[in-house]
Amino acid sequence: MKKLLNFKNRKIYFDQYLFFSITLLSVMGLVFLYSASQGDTTVLIKQSIFVLFGLLLMFFLSQPDPDFYKSNSLVFFVISIILILLTLLIGIEANGAKRWLDFGLFTLQPSEIIKITLPVFLAAYLYDKKLPISLVNTFITLLIILIIVNLVRIQPDLGTSLVILLSGLYVLFLAGLSWKFIGFSSTAFILSLPFLWNNFLEPFQKQRIITLLDPSADPYGSGWNITQSKIAIGSGGLQGKGYQMGSQAHLDFLPETETDFIFSVIAEEFGFIGVCLLLSVFLFILLRCLFLALNARDRFCRLTIGGLSLIFLSTVLINLSMVVGIIPVVGMPLPFISKGGSSLLSFYIAFGIIISMASHKKLMQK
Repeated sequence: MKKLLNFKNRKIYFDQYLFFSITLLSVMGLVFLYSASQGDTTVLIKQSIFVLFGLLLMFFLSQPDPDFYKSNSLVFFVISIILILLTLLIGIEANGAKRWLDFGLFTLQPSEIIKITLPVFLAAYLYDKKLPISLVNTFITLLIILIIVNLVRIQPDLGTSLVILLSGLYVLFLAGLSWKFIGFSSTAFILSLPFLWNNFLEPFQKQRIITLLDPSADPYGSGWNITQSKIAIGSGGLQGKGYQMGSQAHLDFLPETETDFIFSVIAEEFGFIGVCLLLSVFLFILLRCLFLALNARDRFCRLTIGGLSLIFLSTVLINLSMVVGIIPVVGMPLPFISKGGSSLLSFYIAFGIIISMASHKKLMQK
């Protein structure tokens, strides 16, 4: 159950199940990352600092009452938009993409922040609307979502823009979107796929989709990453090859072992058993979030917990689907496991907000 601790008459809001499971996942991530980076202690130390800071940040963000996030959601959302616009204007360019802002001591990827502030803002906007959500409110919500998605897409960042799109749609669906509208919009989306292909996807993104359909067509070029990933996962067997014994990662066959393809390293070194243990922790966190959402104190809290936890689920599923070749490679880290500061901290922020939404319930109900 959620804990309400009291230290010298100061109430501390806490959910031990989420906190300890996320801490366990973070520690597992450090162990996996050390092997994936081929024993690079610099990477390990830097990631450990992010983990410690993230856990403290999660605890700090779990203390305010949900009304604080409700009343300030617009402020946080506007700040996120400003950061996105600054990224497009003065952001750091790497590999043909502008995704980061340089603050001297650290760099920040604002798109990782807005994927959290957007669903919180939409939850605050929709929580008091009548069911089903009216067409006017539906179109306003969709317009906001599409504007943000397009700002991230032009960086370009297809993976994060996809998560942002889903984050907004999740809240809209949970808020009471009519099934008729869902059916109509799904049909319209399918019919618009040729237009989206010709006008919204970059050439390298189109190539990734083509490679997905037939990786063997260019096994040493665009199909290399996914081919090596499948080899690594398949060669792990039941028990794996052993810690730091994976040939695909340590002989440099597998690219991006610290970020996008770290799951392939885990599967090769720890096998089916290790993968099942990791996925069981992910599953526990998701089930706990579902329980908290069902027992939240009001509609705003339910929408926020539901939206943020589904973002977590989507990110996990996109990463796993990517490394096994179900979807194209879109550059999606595995939460709490892959290397990266902005992505890692965004999930600590998300779960800090989730704990806030859940742990304040008993104070409001006598």
